[in-house]
Amino acid sequence: KILSLAEVQVFSGKENVAPSGEASQSSTDQDAPAKLAIDENTEGDFSKKSVTHTKSSENPWWELDLKAILEINRIVVWNRTDNDTEKRLANFRITILNDQREVLWEREIKEAPKPSVSLAVESTLVVRFAGAYADSIKEGTDPANLLAEKADSKKGWAPASASNDGPPHFLTLLTEKAWMPESGSKLDVSIERSSEAEGGIDFRLARNGNTNLPAYAHTPSSTLAILAAEPDLRTEEETKKLTDHYLRKVAPERQPERDAIAKLNKQLDDMKPHSVPIMRELAGDKRRKTHLQYRGNFMDLGKEVEEGVPAAFPLLPKDMPANRLALAKWLVDTNNPLTARVMANRFWEQIFGIGLVRTTEEFGAQGELPSHPELLDWLATEFMAQKWDMKRFLKLLVSSATYRQSSRVTPELSDRDPDNRLLAHGPRFRLSAEAVRDEALFAAGLLSGKMKGPSVRPLRPNSGLTAAFGSSVDWKTSDGEDRLRRGLYTEWRRTSPYPSMTTFDAPNREVCTIRRNRTNTPLQALVTLNDPVFIEAAQGLAHRMIQSSSSVSERIRRGFELCLARPPSEKEVNRLAVLFGEALSDYAKSPTDKAKKMASLDEKTDNPEAVELAAWTTVANVLLNLDETLMKR
Repeated sequence: KILSLAEVQVFSGKENVAPSGEASQSSTDQDAPAKLAIDENTEGDFSKKSVTHTKSSENPWWELDLKAILEINRIVVWNRTDNDTEKRLANFRITILNDQREVLWEREIKEAPKPSVSLAVESTLVVRFAGAYADSIKEGTDPANLLAEKADSKKGWAPASASNDGPPHFLTLLTEKAWMPESGSKLDVSIERSSEAEGGIDFRLARNGNTNLPAYAHTPSSTLAILAAEPDLRTEEETKKLTDHYLRKVAPERQPERDAIAKLNKQLDDMKPHSVPIMRELAGDKRRKTHLQYRGNFMDLGKEVEEGVPAAFPLLPKDMPANRLALAKWLVDTNNPLTARVMANRFWEQIFGIGLVRTTEEFGAQGELPSHPELLDWLATEFMAQKWDMKRFLKLLVSSATYRQSSRVTPELSDRDPDNRLLAHGPRFRLSAEAVRDEALFAAGLLSGKMKGPSVRPLRPNSGLTAAFGSSVDWKTSDGEDRLRRGLYTEWRRTSPYPSMTTFDAPNREVCTIRRNRTNTPLQALVTLNDPVFIEAAQGLAHRMIQSSSSVSERIRRGFELCLARPPSEKEVNRLAVLFGEALSDYAKSPTDKAKKMASLDEKTDNPEAVELAAWTTVANVLLNLDETLMKR
């Protein structure tokens, strides 16, 4: 006969473990090797190179080595589906062997699968006890529920080493449901002498319906020995062990904790290991050869070139082959200052707003010279001396006297040094596009602290525009706290990026951007005054101000502290108090729905506090739009 298979699946739990094994067959024909039956393609079309094929022979076979001892729960065999060849697979046999090639399980299938046949594998336990060997212990009704437990073992069964004249050993079979012979189910126990056993085999088989037996069987023998002793004769250590066992395993009041632990352990067992793709060097004979290309013409090749670095830099490590590992070590070598200088300059830019080398993205001939070259050199060497510890390096910068200067600037100094290249005052620059929104939500008490996970869709104005092929650029706002997560998690589309971030100079991400430009345009003020996110933030800040006190001035002080982290002057309090009074008067004269809309209240609900809430929202909106709120000072 010819043996031809489309696919063989072997399930251990819910996972098909066949693809990780090694397949072989009695012979190979038609360029259809055994591995094609574990390529996870069940289509069964021979022309698509996913079906095995042996030569015509007596008793052809196909075998899968799982490369591990695994529990097998189900086997699925898929037949060919092309050219009326499915009948070839009639009258076949499936056998499961252990590592000694002993038969553990076997089934014969008369009819050819159309297109597949699924077979449940009964539980088979192999155990040793008291010098005897139990080859197959099966339960007829539901073999998967059969459990074996040994009183003095927590990790399953192990070969017993007791001699025949030693103490008796016990094997307890516990079924998940009560097993009764009258129910028609069948329990087969086969006991054979092992090759190491001497003398005869004495055993007794009994059935016990005592409901306490499972608890007894699950109790360690050391605990049973303590229980058997007189309470007055127990040592302090034995008493502690008994108490611990009761609290951990028996105490009813601890059952919720035990259930939670069992649930977590099950989640750990169900977790599948994730395979992570890695970059690995190719073998020498498989590596690509690179040639000079005259005038860039890939068809006009010159001599072969090898790995190396520009002559202006130090050489690669001599004791290593020229590969990526050598390049990585070369990059952070103390003889190569470029990496440390670039990193130090980028950290400086993050803290001070502008790098010592303004062109952070360009340190070559087209970049600017550093404003303080000696300082940059010292920072680079210090960064390397600190073993590239970024947190420690940032702490060094923010604790420096230069950073801790006041950010106040005189008109004369602003005219002379508008970018603070002379470092005559502390840094002062606008927050990044993402941080502008995050800071407003944080001051309002709305920013979500949720970490990780997929991108989210926060509030944004609906434009009614469509992109290519007619799809809308508007989106459905995420539910719950997802719409209030940090800007880092905002979904980003190159064709229609998040509007407020674009207005605040966030790049479109079409190309890598090291340094962002900063602009100051009227559109930015329109965003912070009218964007739905900032209106919602103003409403949240207004609620926090109202809840802090019943005094107008105290509420204003609370709002100031939340936004600017400093108390306001009396002049600032008085000006905002006047603004609150004017807003309160205007909303009182306007239709009620206008106040409710500003206060984010349901227009159908009658709320006498809507006017006051709307007025405080106006004050909060002003606080969130202060130059000092949007600037780092």
